[in-house]
Amino acid sequence: MNDALRVALSDTGHTTESLAETVGVDPKTVGRWLTKDHIPHPRHRLAAAEALHKDVSDIWPDTSRRRDPIWFRPWQEIEREAVSLRSYESTVLPGLLQTEAYARAVLGGAGLIPRGEIDRHLTVRLGRQGVLKRDDPPQFTAVVDEAVIRRPVGGRSTMREQLLAVAAACVEPHIRVHVVPSTVGAYAGLNGPFVIAHSHDHRVAGYLDNQLQGQVASDPEDIAAMMAAWENVRGEALSHWQSVELITEVAESWS
Repeated sequence: MNDALRVALSDTGHTTESLAETVGVDPKTVGRWLTKDHIPHPRHRLAAAEALHKDVSDIWPDTSRRRDPIWFRPWQEIEREAVSLRSYESTVLPGLLQTEAYARAVLGGAGLIPRGEIDRHLTVRLGRQGVLKRDDPPQFTAVVDEAVIRRPVGGRSTMREQLLAVAAACVEPHIRVHVVPSTVGAYAGLNGPFVIAHSHDHRVAGYLDNQLQGQVASDPEDIAAMMAAWENVRGEALSHWQSVELITEVAESWS
């Protein structure tokens, strides 16, 4: 619970409905802001803080001491507000499902991040996973290439722990993982990873990653292309439970 926001509402006589009207959002959105893991979009934070006669840092202190890269912040805002997330990965498991050991190996493996910065990036990555653990999590569907679960990232014990963690997460009704088997030839996923997010107000955004930094996509033509790619990779993948069975089998092979 965001106690600072709750107190500010009480002190100013605002309700979730009146604040929502002032800021220009749905009352349910303000209701979500009252939970600890929901941080509003920057423009909504500013408008809400002004309406409540507070500084943004008084209500959402984490925003003033964030450790995530500046270029990644727009996507994090979208990720927090999403009601569904569709993720495709061809080289590593999605960050929202990574264990600490696996994430550390991914971040440090290429040598592109200074050793002293790895813990900062790791904290951000693991912190993002709270979006799947809150009371109203988004529907998260991931498709990964089979090569991902067979690549020895971090060593055998790290891979076994990671894959068993993915299989365990798949018990949750809002988490679905699908594997594209290695028997599939050329398909859309070979063009690279991407994520598609749908928000409660029906907005759609995409995210593309590369060696330098990620890119948020919102152009309708770009979104249409990403949706077409998603249909292709999902169509080539195994069913959810077939995938879980394969992931568990491969996990045991790492023993």
